Amino acid sequence: MNSFADRTGIEHPIVQGPFGGGLSTVELLGVVSDGGGLGSFGAHILDGQGILDLVAECRDRTSRPFNVNLWVPQPGEPRAVAAADAIRLRPYYTALGLELPQGIETSNYADQLAAVLESAPPVVSFVMGIPDARFIQAARKRGIRLVGTATTVDEAVAVEAAGMDAVVASGSDAGGHRGAFLRPVHESLVGTFSLVPQVARAVAIPVVAAGGIADGRGVAAAMTLGADAVQVGTGFLATTQSGASPVHRSVLRSERARTTVLTRIFSGRTARGISNRIVRDMAPFENEVPAYPAQNALMVPIRQHAARHGDPELLNLWSGQAAALAGSADAGEYLAELIAALPDRSVVVR
Repeated sequence: MNSFADRTGIEHPIVQGPFGGGLSTVELLGVVSDGGGLGSFGAHILDGQGILDLVAECRDRTSRPFNVNLWVPQPGEPRAVAAADAIRLRPYYTALGLELPQGIETSNYADQLAAVLESAPPVVSFVMGIPDARFIQAARKRGIRLVGTATTVDEAVAVEAAGMDAVVASGSDAGGHRGAFLRPVHESLVGTFSLVPQVARAVAIPVVAAGGIADGRGVAAAMTLGADAVQVGTGFLATTQSGASPVHRSVLRSERARTTVLTRIFSGRTARGISNRIVRDMAPFENEVPAYPAQNALMVPIRQHAARHGDPELLNLWSGQAAALAGSADAGEYLAELIAALPDRSVVVR
């Protein structure tokens, strides 16, 4: 069983990208998994009990394989919000009538891993690093398939060396947070169609192409270049089954989606989204904002206010660079469009 589909038990090599911060839904996961792809849920904000509940809910929703995604913590991240951290955002809080948060709410990574082992979802993927060897060994004993994420060839080699089952080659075209972990983000910005063939040549485990893939042409191109499967994020984020707010989905399908930027403003970690007023206003202070999760805690009230009021100018409009190519707004129909474009595997170059 060497292919990604064989290893994960899915019918079609299409993975729905996992979304963090409340943008994932069990319904979207279920639609994709029921359709023969791999539905995913970004669970990095959930605590251990939240993950146990999530996996149970996913099993109730679908009998097919699904994926739970976690972030690997970064060393030296702040555990508190300092008064000075909020100085650039105070005008927004004042204008919106919001109160500054007093602390940081984060999930315990060890508790998350323990919950994963207890609940044993079919597939677990990681970004921003590799889980430790003890977890990988324990997960294997429980039959959990493990997927790592790489933004460079060196990271992909590290994922394979750690004993994971597959690697997502995530190009700089991808929306949302960057997953670099061996070198700084600015040294790890490799375009998807430069990254995929190099990773496919460097590792023996299945390669999942991600970033800038939103229609059948992207699917066919990625797999011709050596990918064994594709991961589509923004296209599924734009469907009605995702947890994105109506205004976010609307902007993803507008001409505004043609312009995306990399920014630390919304969370303290670098992520790709559609440019708006707060991104432009805060751009001069990119290097001054605190690291994740402090900056994320400061921005959550502003982001939530923007979503409630349909204000795209203060919202984290995560998007990859191919949003304009996304198909149907219904996840099931969109998945069928992507499946229809899968190429003849006999022409794949590896």
